[in-house]
Amino acid sequence: MLTLTEVEALARAAHEGQTDKAGRPYAEHLRAVAEGVRERGGDADQIAAAWLHDAVEDDALSAAWLDEAELSDRTKDIVRAVTKRAGEPPEAYAERILATPGALLVKEADLAHNADPARLAALDAPTRTRLTGKYAHMRALLGLTGSRDTS
Repeated sequence: MLTLTEVEALARAAHEGQTDKAGRPYAEHLRAVAEGVRERGGDADQIAAAWLHDAVEDDALSAAWLDEAELSDRTKDIVRAVTKRAGEPPEAYAERILATPGALLVKEADLAHNADPARLAALDAPTRTRLTGKYAHMRALLGLTGSRDTS
């Protein structure tokens, strides 16, 4: 099995050169999500999935790679659950996350970082408004209501 250090290095290499919507290195988002999972009491499988949560969705790594990777089945299941599929309604995406043990915590940490006011402030107003609504809708679908610290 890959260690968390190896998973982190692999994720950083897979997303090398990618940036987020604000132009920041994408690895900063991965680190924030992994740290958010750790802070929320996540285990090693969930932390590994946090590092890899966008890898297949962003074509940084293939689904075939994930199938063969030296990762626990649980980590693979979480990554698959949080990987959005083209044309998939948000409701179906949320149902898959809720049905997969361990996936909700990873998605919660992802949404928390995506909705961080400091991160959103770097975006233009229309994008910020659109994403704020999108993230709030997903939080509602996942039952993540209430005011949570998003730092």
